[in-house]
Amino acid sequence: MKMALDANEGGMMVIHKQPNSKMATVRRSFNAAILGMSALVAMPSTAIAEDVSFKGKRVEFTVPYKEGGGTDTWARFYAPLLTAALPGNPVVVVKNIPGGGSTKGANRFAQKARANGLNIFASSASTQYPYLLNDSRVKYEYNDWSIVLASPTGGVMYVSPSTGIKNVQDLLAKKDHVSFKYASQGATSIDLVPLLAMNLLNLDVKAIFGMKGRGAGRLAFERGEVNIDSQTTSSFIKKVTPLVDEGTAIPLFSFGVLGADRKLQRDPNFPDLPHFAEVYAMANPDAATNQGFEVWKAFFAAGFAAQKMIFLPKDVSADILSTWRHSATAMVNQPDFKQKSDNVLGDYPQLTGESAQAALKTALSLSEADREWVRAWLTEKYNTKF
Repeated sequence: MKMALDANEGGMMVIHKQPNSKMATVRRSFNAAILGMSALVAMPSTAIAEDVSFKGKRVEFTVPYKEGGGTDTWARFYAPLLTAALPGNPVVVVKNIPGGGSTKGANRFAQKARANGLNIFASSASTQYPYLLNDSRVKYEYNDWSIVLASPTGGVMYVSPSTGIKNVQDLLAKKDHVSFKYASQGATSIDLVPLLAMNLLNLDVKAIFGMKGRGAGRLAFERGEVNIDSQTTSSFIKKVTPLVDEGTAIPLFSFGVLGADRKLQRDPNFPDLPHFAEVYAMANPDAATNQGFEVWKAFFAAGFAAQKMIFLPKDVSADILSTWRHSATAMVNQPDFKQKSDNVLGDYPQLTGESAQAALKTALSLSEADREWVRAWLTEKYNTKF
């Protein structure tokens, strides 16, 4: 599917769908900050320790989400590539442990993972947000883990044609006459970003909680149980683009990407979709951005600059850690990696070494004022207990 933006007679921008073509993609910079970090990927990392080999071994890759969602798609893409990159070529097996907005699987990894290089963990925004919000379900500590790889990403919001909405301008024009249902895994999960975005646009949205991941939310959308949904880039490209092509899903806007000046820019994977700041400005043409929008942007940065990460327990030996990090760097620098990854991960740099550590620092940075604002909003809006 290809989309183009044209001005109609009233001067408004209208998104037109052009069938029978693939989603438009451009090869331009993500943003100066991310490119600065990604440049570090090409730098030599600590060499693989000669005595480290995983031959004949089995690596368990814990994914705290249900099969079919963005993190599961991402992990299953990486599993065979890690097998090929690691010395001894161990089998990497994805183990899904959904529940608690990812806290169940994260807690289990924190409690049971062995520091032998054979247990790795997939973190996502839904794992980071409860940690940042001091959620009582969190029994894990990011400082107890060592990062191997980080994947920045974006996301897209889309609706069912049953709403009668054809584009984002239509959404804003009809929002007072349409009720939406959104399938969510929890208000403190990655869904915080789309839920707050919809609230800032004053949409009438009923959140249906209890999903085991964004994949489950997408399936609820496909079954017609909900009429608005969001997916991260990897899941949107692989799972939702076919729905767009057949006319059963209508993209509205992307969340965008942050530039070096911390202003939102269009996502390079969806250049013809407006980003959320553009849509917010359309909905509030005469108003300055409020604190809610600034909090949304802070959580977007926290959840998407390093939206998905691979971790080892911090207690692994220095040799095992350097072997994993070196192997990850070699993997993403393979000549054919970009060709393989673009259709699954999107057009984003994959971060390893020092760049991954810098991205993790960004992901875990949140001001106390932003934390207090969003906790109050979540408590008032969704009766969230912390």
